Amino acid sequence: MKDLRNGRVEITAQNHGFAVDPDSLRESDVEFTHINLNDQTLEGFRHRSEPIIAVQYHPEAAPGPHDSFYLFGDFVRLLSS
Repeated sequence: MKDLRNGRVEITAQNHGFAVDPDSLRESDVEFTHINLNDQTLEGFRHRSEPIIAVQYHPEAAPGPHDSFYLFGDFVRLLSS
């Protein structure tokens, strides 16, 4: 998975039983933040004006890398605002 905001690639656990259709979202409302490098599906987005973030992978990917732990910090900051 690639974070489109900073170019970092992260190891994640996937569950592709479904996928968000990027064409169903207005880019004026949301910022696409993550993409799957294997099939180019949308893996994450953030709402531009509401406190909403979403990812379609298991950010903890445990046991293993902790690359995506920043998402939990982002979530806590949204709760505080």
